[in-house]
Amino acid sequence: MIIRTEFPYETTHDDVRIPMRDGVELYARIWRPLTDEPVPALLEYLPYRLTDWTAPRDWQRHPWYAGHGYASVRVDVRGHGNSDGRPGDEYDAQELADGVAVVEWLAAQPWCTGSVGMFGISWGGFNSLQIAALAPEPLKAIVTVCSTDDRYDNDVHYMGGSVLAVDMHAWAATMLAFAARPPDPLYAGEGWREQWLSRLESVEPLIHTWLSHQTRDGYWKHGSVCEDYGAIGAAVLAVGGWHDPYRDTVLRLVEHLPADRVRGLIGPWSHQYPDRGLPPGPAIGFLQETLRWWDHWLKGADNGVMDEPLLRSWISDSHPPRTVYQEMPGRWVADPAWPSPNVTPVAYAFQGEPVLVRSPQHTGVDAGRFFPFGNDADLPPDQREEDAKSACFEFPVPVGSAVEVLGRPSVTVRLRMDVPYGQVIARLCDVAPDGSSTLVTRGALNLSARTGRDRAVPWPAGAWEAVTFDLNGIGHSFPPGHRIRLALSSAYWPWIWPRAGSEAGWTVDPTGSTLTLPVRSPSPADGSVAFEAPEQSEPLGVSFPVTLDEPRPERLVVRDVARGMWRLEVDPRYGGTRVYPDGLEFGEDTAEVYEIQEADPLSARARSEWRIRLHRPELGWDARVETRSETSCDEGGFLTLNEVVCREGEEVVFHHTWERRLPRAAG
Repeated sequence: MIIRTEFPYETTHDDVRIPMRDGVELYARIWRPLTDEPVPALLEYLPYRLTDWTAPRDWQRHPWYAGHGYASVRVDVRGHGNSDGRPGDEYDAQELADGVAVVEWLAAQPWCTGSVGMFGISWGGFNSLQIAALAPEPLKAIVTVCSTDDRYDNDVHYMGGSVLAVDMHAWAATMLAFAARPPDPLYAGEGWREQWLSRLESVEPLIHTWLSHQTRDGYWKHGSVCEDYGAIGAAVLAVGGWHDPYRDTVLRLVEHLPADRVRGLIGPWSHQYPDRGLPPGPAIGFLQETLRWWDHWLKGADNGVMDEPLLRSWISDSHPPRTVYQEMPGRWVADPAWPSPNVTPVAYAFQGEPVLVRSPQHTGVDAGRFFPFGNDADLPPDQREEDAKSACFEFPVPVGSAVEVLGRPSVTVRLRMDVPYGQVIARLCDVAPDGSSTLVTRGALNLSARTGRDRAVPWPAGAWEAVTFDLNGIGHSFPPGHRIRLALSSAYWPWIWPRAGSEAGWTVDPTGSTLTLPVRSPSPADGSVAFEAPEQSEPLGVSFPVTLDEPRPERLVVRDVARGMWRLEVDPRYGGTRVYPDGLEFGEDTAEVYEIQEADPLSARARSEWRIRLHRPELGWDARVETRSETSCDEGGFLTLNEVVCREGEEVVFHHTWERRLPRAAG
């Protein structure tokens, strides 16, 4: 990593409040170059508290952009951080309308040329796309990283029509803990307490809403730009990582947007900006790449950025199974279009007799983290134990040439099921000569969603049907001497929430069942892909107090042999305790637990707990937030419990518990 201390422009930064039409003011931090000439503005807009939670990351890039001649702006969403108002649902109409207003406010400032770009990762990448689909005139270009165009089938709530237990629950718990945090009196002023209490009175656990929409209805279509790609008026640089759950969005955007204003980039990365150097690498000079994008679209520079291939992507070499890789072996490739003329679908027919698949309910404990962040236990370990609980079909790689895939594999499986509901999970693995099994990619289908994600159609008992579904996209090379393994299971906890009756499993008939791989041939253009070394501006200077406490394991699997109970304990490692240069002492601790009995789908339980402390000794300010979230199920519905306790010093200023039973209509 190159830490840049000298730039074409000296910079300054100020905290301001941006007025909305209803009188609410959003808190913003603006880094600007010291120049008398107006400059374009870049906006990053999200709820994750610019004065503490994202402050270290913000200082890596916003001053860097300002030093290169841009006003770089970080804004907290309404009801979060030090912004006024009350928190709402993710990407709701109010959030997007506020975002449009911020874009227009920036364009109208005397220091702005009137041209605005938006960028962001995850939430900020989502609303960059969604605001681009609202087409405010000043918004000329966006950079969307690790985001989705389909809120139902490619987000944290549902996968293949099934409830995502691991992140439907955990992310709702996370956002409850975020929404309950107070404004900071150093920035919000004396009215912080009244603002906090007003905010708390409106807090509602988002899982209530998300579980009330179990099929792809109008709720999920809102904010899903795949409903109308033509509405996006800005140029789009779409970026993802093969170890991020949102990477398929990059493939869809380069397929559906006009080629003269879209480019795609997919590396080996996790859910992180590609310059941060977090596993798996290699990191790239991402800020330099985006600067070329901004210079072309916001300053009119003829810098050849649109002469780059439509899609630049990483194809990983075969690698042994590990939960972390500092650098993934592989190479960059270039494709001029998507679907690519370099990619050919190749079908592999299953062989053998019909087989009953009745996976134990704890199948999936070796799935790895749904959102890898670059931690030591994020990625899936050796899949041999998972493969043993699945029906496996293997295809040897021919001697003399590797099989390289780029894109989304698909499977067609002919099934018979004797119950109305079930799920099929497909994992594509690279099996080495020593028998080790590396997970390459996976997909899932709720069998009641087989005719469409917008409806739930029970399976006719005892009937045979063929179903087809895609796996997540990947770039991977299977070498000669290895075996391509497709593993099919009927359970995948804690990723997929099980349903009563699903323990009966289903029978797969190899006749009429196929795996189709997007096999890629090398292209002469592949050698043209190259990136500069990563660089950033000087870090913020956050310190981490030394502690003698023994750290918890990141992922711990506990088996109660006598009861047949399995428990997965997770420490997400979001940041821990740290001290900021402005004096803020920030403590944060969270833990997740997922339990299931290996023969009982109704035994599934998920629990998350958060403890947050915000402390400014010089102001005598000490605010604490504790949350507890639990989700379970019975035969007819989901049961949720959420509790929030907030304290100022030792005084409890807010305590509320929500209990809901939400009918299981699909999911």
